[in-house]
Amino acid sequence: MTTALTTSTTARTAVDGDTVLRWVLLLDAVVTGANGVAYLAGATVLDGALGVSAGTLRPIGAFLVAFAAVLAVVATRRPIPGTAVRELMIANAGWVVVSLVIAATGALDPNGVGTVWTVLQAVTVAAFVALQAWALRRR
Repeated sequence: MTTALTTSTTARTAVDGDTVLRWVLLLDAVVTGANGVAYLAGATVLDGALGVSAGTLRPIGAFLVAFAAVLAVVATRRPIPGTAVRELMIANAGWVVVSLVIAATGALDPNGVGTVWTVLQAVTVAAFVALQAWALRRR
């Protein structure tokens, strides 16, 4: 009876740790990658909608696709390297800060929709940082 309880608790802890962190990282990769692909493929449409030039959206999109790939690679490592997760969290936090500065200053000349979109991205990425920190602590 004691052995069964110990094994069950150990298995649950393993699922709660790396599995939760893996799913959070993969969700971040999917959202980031989709955003990057949208910026790359739809730059000429989005420039009018967001007020940010297609010439600016394309390199941002390329960066996002590359960052999504890194997220996916880290998420698939066994075990997930904690140092790499912390570095990704720092990069995400930097994205949040830069996004809020852009929204506050209008640095890339976004229109109203572009400013709202930039703030929404910052909030989403901040949520990913919080979820990654929470999941990392649970390991």
